[in-house]
Amino acid sequence: MFHSMQMISLLTALVVVVLIWTFSRKNPWYAVTNFAKELISSKRLLIVFVAMIGVLLVNKYELQWEESMGYHADFTSKVFQLEGHFVSNFQSLFHAPWVTDVTAFFYLVVFQGLIIASIGIYASEGKQAFIYATCCTVMINYLVAIPFYLFFPVNEVWSYAPSGTSFYMLEAFPNFEQVYRPLSGLNNCFPSLHTSISVSMAILAIRSGNRRWAACATISASIIIFAIFYMGIHWLTDMIGGFTLAVIASTLGIKIGQWLTKPVQNEPLLTIAKETKKSL
Repeated sequence: MFHSMQMISLLTALVVVVLIWTFSRKNPWYAVTNFAKELISSKRLLIVFVAMIGVLLVNKYELQWEESMGYHADFTSKVFQLEGHFVSNFQSLFHAPWVTDVTAFFYLVVFQGLIIASIGIYASEGKQAFIYATCCTVMINYLVAIPFYLFFPVNEVWSYAPSGTSFYMLEAFPNFEQVYRPLSGLNNCFPSLHTSISVSMAILAIRSGNRRWAACATISASIIIFAIFYMGIHWLTDMIGGFTLAVIASTLGIKIGQWLTKPVQNEPLLTIAKETKKSL
């Protein structure tokens, strides 16, 4: 089903367009221009957005830092002792070619599409607080997860032989290890960012008041969580950690977004002064 990152990027762009068009009920180009205007008119938003991009770049170099640290701890066996064969038992109940294709699509494409579409939808609706909240929530998720990846390495379930788990991703994406693996370390399991990011986007969607988008984001997050087990990638412990992180990150993200969009305290005084000056 998948053969290259170019194909995944193209499908992601298509999914983003469909999501924005469907759930904002506006032309996606309107979302792009509206977001661009927000960035131009608000230095604060521009700084937050650039900071989010910076954190995503930091995550990109995490694997290089891990190699240079010379830190060789491995907590996989401890996690296995804690939860046993949960994942292998789970995936054995559902294995089918069409399930593999659907879950791969959500894991590889919809996951990243949720983040981009969220920003586009909130830009279309003029909900600046939720644009801030999305950017801040993504940053918090990664800033919390990266230290765990560096100092609490846990290998993916399928790679730990005693788990008895298969890696079904290869059925849909045969070149996954060569093409996608450089972006995602084998021992970057706890917490599950696929869980935390997707659930975070669902929580923000629910809090935004857009019921149709909330339903879509919630269903997508549920399928992505299903996918991490079905594919044999994440442990139950990873999912619980990711879900907890999502609740914390989205709550803080919303509070920060509301705070950043509050009018300056002396703004009413400035307005009165301007009106007085005009009348004179």
